[in-house]
Order: sequence, then structure tokens, then C-alpha cells
Amino acid sequence: MRKRGFEVVSAYAGRGVALPRRKTGQSAGYDLAAAEAVTIPPHRMALVPTGLKAYMGPDEYLGLHVRSGFAIRHLVSCVNDEGIIDADYYGNEENEGHIFVPLINHSDVPVEIAPGERVAQGIFYRYLTVDGDVPGEGASRRGGFGSTGER
Repeated sequence: MRKRGFEVVSAYAGRGVALPRRKTGQSAGYDLAAAEAVTIPPHRMALVPTGLKAYMGPDEYLGLHVRSGFAIRHLVSCVNDEGIIDADYYGNEENEGHIFVPLINHSDVPVEIAPGERVAQGIFYRYLTVDGDVPGEGASRRGGFGSTGER
């Protein structure tokens, strides 16, 4: 029985996207790399495609964190501090659950990201719900950023 893991999205199949790995036995995060070249202009943001999707249990999410060395070298951070990939993002009808890392460049020079460059770490977490929790009526995920509504 599958518990959690990564797969390559169909649009990137056969394009050399490697599944994330932990670099040491004590590493919490799985390194995520850019699937293609991206340039982040100064003081702007860009979505970095990974070519990956993640599956997990219904009470889990994948937290996205910028790799510290990458952040320090390039003065970048994740736009929303920690990206959150919900379990029901996997396989959604809009983009199959493709994980993008939203990075903002705080420097005065463009940041060039090469294909295969490790930019973030994914860490799986469990979360709790409150008594009587009822998901939004008729709610189902259709896509990515902002897909669960405006409010």
C-alpha cells in the first residue's frame, strides 16, 4: 500500500526529472529541483516548475521550504513563507498536481535557475482537525494556486 511519495507529471515524462531524495539519513526534507530554466527578475517573483506531483494520506500535507544555501546565495524566499501542497492537489483535473515553487527575488540582479538546480525541500507533515469538522459543501479541488476559493 502506497503511503506517500513523488511521481513525475505526464508533461515532464522522459525529460530527465529525477524523483526527490533526502541527502542524508537525518535529513527531514526531500530536495526539489527546477524542471526547466527560470529567471527571476529583481524584486519580482516566479513560479519554478518541478515536474513533480506528490501523493500522501488525507491527513497530511507537503510543506515547501526554500533550501537555505540557495536562499542565502541568491537572496530569495518562498512568496508565502511555506508553500503547502494539500493531499487533494494530487491528480487534480487542471494540472495533475504539478508542484511549482513560488520564489521571490529580493536582490537587485536577476536570479538564473538552471534545470536540475535544487531550489526547495519538501517535508511531509500530519495535521489535526477540530471536532465536528465538515469540509466546504460540495468542495472539490480543480487546480492549483487559489483553487479553493477567494474567501
